Amino acid sequence: MSQRLSFMEKAGYSCGDAAANFVFMTMVLFQLNFYTDVFGLSASTAAAILLWPRLWDAVFDPIMGVLADRTNTRWGKFRPWVLWTTVPWCVVMIAAYTAPDPSWGWSTGMVIAYAGITNTLLMTLYSMNNMPYSALGGVMTADLNERTKLNSYRFVSVNVAQFIVGGFTLPLVAKFAQGHDRAHGWQVTMTIWAAVCLLLFLVTFFTTKERIKPVVETHASPKQDFADLLKNGPWIALVCYTVFNFGMLALRGGAHYNYYHHYTDKAAMFDFVAALGLTTPDPAGTGSLADALGYIVHGTRDNLASSNVADVFNSILNMAGFATTIVVIMLSAGLSARFGKRTVATVAFGLSTLQACVMYLLAPTDVWGMLGLHMLGAVFYAPTIAVMWAMYADAADYSEWQTGRRFTGMVFATIGFSLKAGLALGSAAFLWLLAGFFGYDTQAPSAPNAVQGYRVMSSFVVGALFAGCFLSMLANKLDKRTTLKMSEELAERRLKAGAAPNAV
Repeated sequence: MSQRLSFMEKAGYSCGDAAANFVFMTMVLFQLNFYTDVFGLSASTAAAILLWPRLWDAVFDPIMGVLADRTNTRWGKFRPWVLWTTVPWCVVMIAAYTAPDPSWGWSTGMVIAYAGITNTLLMTLYSMNNMPYSALGGVMTADLNERTKLNSYRFVSVNVAQFIVGGFTLPLVAKFAQGHDRAHGWQVTMTIWAAVCLLLFLVTFFTTKERIKPVVETHASPKQDFADLLKNGPWIALVCYTVFNFGMLALRGGAHYNYYHHYTDKAAMFDFVAALGLTTPDPAGTGSLADALGYIVHGTRDNLASSNVADVFNSILNMAGFATTIVVIMLSAGLSARFGKRTVATVAFGLSTLQACVMYLLAPTDVWGMLGLHMLGAVFYAPTIAVMWAMYADAADYSEWQTGRRFTGMVFATIGFSLKAGLALGSAAFLWLLAGFFGYDTQAPSAPNAVQGYRVMSSFVVGALFAGCFLSMLANKLDKRTTLKMSEELAERRLKAGAAPNAV
């Protein structure tokens, strides 16, 4: 039975993850350096603050899955959580990026406690919002192609948000810091992003609808749900993939930030940015749109020591990558319909592995090569984004196919567990590997040994994590033929049980 979703519902659903990425991408790209550069914490302390709240969040995700699966309201099981968490999310989001003022007289221990508490609250709210949101996509339609299209819309919006976050966060921080300090710049920028989140979450709640109802409501214990999941081979493969993938994203975010700020030649970056017309020798700015967004280099080629050229160059590469990703994601539904989601993901991760390793060969002055390689990496990686989240919904179908019971929330919650564990391990591993193998010191980030670490981490370590994703996909047996057979049999069961897939 066809379950086509309207443009409005697909676009409205996509707004929820766009909102989430104002936190997620800030966390992946900048949080590590925010704690060391703005809060002034040591690398080991920053690693601990990133690690333990995310590990707690990973443990909390299955609890959230149990709660969501057993939530019953007139709005459904998962939509209400998007609404209920919206305001707390925005408040804590601002607090987490508000650095204690030195005039408050806080001790180092108090600053560490504040950072740990606000980060933990933010990660908990992220779970309470994003886990049910992700599960919502699995119950809006049972049509496999519509699910992929829905996730294509979702990740186009995600990459628009990532384009904005990756491209404008650092320039806006620099702009709002003028006349104040960098901490003030971060607080104002995150307040703007929080306001955007508030609007987007409300759009998602009011434009979406849950349609798939389980043939039998969940009455089994959470222990039984988890025991049944352990029999789900595709779910196990997807858990492994998720740890590798999100570990890669977290580690790559920190590695690339330092690679562009401490390895790449500043004069070469200045020439690159100047060729785009984004420089001005006047610190007061020119009044242009680029300057209004803080997206411009202040200074000259001969005076780059304190210039924001690395921030602007990093932002340009982020924006180019996200723009490329948006274009390629639009092709994902067609690729997966023709070749199957598993095949598309496997090939894409294999190519991404090779692309990452090539980055080691770039010279500090090869800025155009960095741009080209960054965009090529986006071409390879983009097809995996939408198809992988559609595969999570397929894993929920697989459990229903096996057991006769549907526990979508638990599937997405345990995926959330592996996602947060991957993020935590990736961020912490970046700092620990730098400190353990390259003698990294936050007081000397441009030391030759540290710079070598950024090169190795940005290339070979990222490549190894992509290889883990590739192997996980090879182990996943949910190919195109199996998913089609599974979908047809589940549709027949629901109709026979009087729980039509498009029932409200």
